[in-house]
Amino acid sequence: MRPTGNTILITGGTSGIGRALAEAFHQRGNQLIIAGRRQDMLDEITAANPGMHGMQLDVEHEHSIDAFAARVRERFPKLNALINNAGISRREDFTAGHPDISVSRSIIMTNIVGVLQMTAAFLPILMQQPSSTIVTTSSGLGFVPFSPFPTYSATKAFLHSWVQSLRFQLRETSVEVLELIPPYVQTALAGASGPTDPHAMPLADYVAEVMHFFDNPHSSGGEILVERVKTLRFAAKNDYDRIFQANNNR
Repeated sequence: MRPTGNTILITGGTSGIGRALAEAFHQRGNQLIIAGRRQDMLDEITAANPGMHGMQLDVEHEHSIDAFAARVRERFPKLNALINNAGISRREDFTAGHPDISVSRSIIMTNIVGVLQMTAAFLPILMQQPSSTIVTTSSGLGFVPFSPFPTYSATKAFLHSWVQSLRFQLRETSVEVLELIPPYVQTALAGASGPTDPHAMPLADYVAEVMHFFDNPHSSGGEILVERVKTLRFAAKNDYDRIFQANNNR
C-alpha cells in the first residue's frame, strides 16, 4: 500500500492503535474514514482532523455491517484500503464456578465474525480498484497466548491463520493482504492501566515504527512486525516453553 493518496476505512478508529494510525495516515494526505461505536468520539476526532470522516458502527452487530458498507461504497467509490482494527479484550477466569461465556461470545463476534463480515462486505469494491489493500490487526498473543485473556488470544490466532488463507486466495487479484501484529502497546485494550503500563510499548513509538513500514515498503511476507513483537511471533522457532512461561508469569 502506498503511503499517500489512498481512501482508507479503519474500524476501531476512535481509540488506541486505530486512532493513532488513522491520524498518521491522515497527516500523509490520505482520505480517512474512521468507524467506531461512539458518535461523540467520532465527532471529537474528525473535528480535530479536518477532512477526516467518521461513521458510527459496532462490528459486533452483524446485521448493521451490510447497510454500513452500502453507505460507505456510495460515498467513497474510490475506497482502496480496509483496515480491520476493531477488537475487544476481556479478562476471563475459567476456574470460577460459572464462567460467563457471554464474554467469550462477544469477543468472538467482534474479533472474528466482525472481521470476516467487514472483509466480505468490502471485497467487491476493493477488487474493482487497480490496487487495494486489506490490513487485519492480530496480536503477538496469537502466537504466545496470555492466559488471563484466553479467548482474546485465541481469536488473534484464528485471524493469523485466516489472513494466510485470504492472502493466498487473493494472490492473483489487485488486493494486497497484510497482517498487523502488535506487541503489548500502551492502550486501554488491556484495561484502565494499559495506557501507562511501563511493560507495554508506547503507542507513539509503535505507530511510528509501523508507519516506517508503509513509508519504506519492502518484502515482509505480508506481516507488519515491529522489533518488540518478534520474540512472540517467532517463539515456535525458538524456546517456546520458556517464552510462554515468561509471558504468563509477569
